[in-house]
Amino acid sequence: MLLVVALLLGLVTFGAAKQERALPAGSWGLSFRTEGEPPVGNADSDALAQYDAAFIGDTKEKVIYLTFDAGYENGCTAQILDVLKQHGVKAAFFLVGNYMEQNPELVKRMAEEGHIVGNHTYHHWDMSKIGDMATFREELQSLEKLYTQITGQTMQKYYRPPQGIYSEENLRMAKELGYRTVFWSLAYVDWLNDKQPTSEEAFSKLIPRIHNGAVVLLHSTSKTNAAILDDLLTRWESMGYRFGALDEVFSSGA
Repeated sequence: MLLVVALLLGLVTFGAAKQERALPAGSWGLSFRTEGEPPVGNADSDALAQYDAAFIGDTKEKVIYLTFDAGYENGCTAQILDVLKQHGVKAAFFLVGNYMEQNPELVKRMAEEGHIVGNHTYHHWDMSKIGDMATFREELQSLEKLYTQITGQTMQKYYRPPQGIYSEENLRMAKELGYRTVFWSLAYVDWLNDKQPTSEEAFSKLIPRIHNGAVVLLHSTSKTNAAILDDLLTRWESMGYRFGALDEVFSSGA
């Protein structure tokens, strides 16, 4: 997935009590203002919560929610799964149709080892350009069916918009389909295969910016991520963090 990092678009508009709060459309973006503190997102947690969407967990607890996006496989995922198993960490993998079709054994392994396999849509389109429910539903449900064919299980209903591009209507439709939309509160430029960051560059982003309740987005196509993951998880653990499951994000009231 091509991660789009946008500038902070502004403060959420506040309406009257119990009225829906308007959300800016566009690409999910973050503003990091203080090292070690949660960033500010395009929308705050309360505004997102009305659509069963979130980007961060409980900021009072030293917990990390680890997620990976994958549009294709380049040989790194097995190593990543090995490290997660070694540390006893359950992550969420947001996959597209092409990935599932070409890598059914890895999808089975994710499910068998207790990881969430989330919905990154079948075709990885800009979903904000889809305004009708029938097309939106097909993008998500066709992936659900493929997942069930591969694993024999029902896909858990966690959705991540491709490239982080969303609209308020998309969030509303996802909620209507029973999905929880998962953005993120920490990511870095790790998706360029021909320009992978060094380990030092990766740590310079991922260590100082980690924060309570962080929903971390990494790409499983990154050779750097595969190489540093053991050390990265160890460092975060030494800082007192534990690793949680996504359902906690939506039950924390953050």
